[in-house]
Amino acid sequence: MAKIFSALLAGGLFGLGLALSGMVDPNKVVNFLDVTGNWDPSLMFVLGGGVITTTIAYRFIFAKKKPLFDDDFHLPSVLSIDGRLLSGAVLFGVGWGLIGYCPGPAVASIGFRPGEPLIVVISMLAGMLLYRAIARR
Repeated sequence: MAKIFSALLAGGLFGLGLALSGMVDPNKVVNFLDVTGNWDPSLMFVLGGGVITTTIAYRFIFAKKKPLFDDDFHLPSVLSIDGRLLSGAVLFGVGWGLIGYCPGPAVASIGFRPGEPLIVVISMLAGMLLYRAIARR
């Protein structure tokens, strides 16, 4: 139960951070990518804050032998850069740039304006199911 509650708390905190920083607005992302027009650098500061926080927190987290609510850390087993990783990164980046939503802000946005973000989340889930069906073959 503590594992589920901690995941819910972390997700809620993440969503609150996205909302407070304005990152649930897809125009923030589109304007960040529009370097020759209405450029908005605020996304860079949000990303920078995340990188700094993660860099500091990882030193403390991995100093422990195991996480608080699990038996082991679950880290990626594949450390090489391959075609699957690159194609996934390209699809993610193109999708984010075209519509201004990445998964976290899309889910958090459902609480503010359920129409467009809900379509994005349903489309993401459909894409994941399609990938899973193709990968099994």
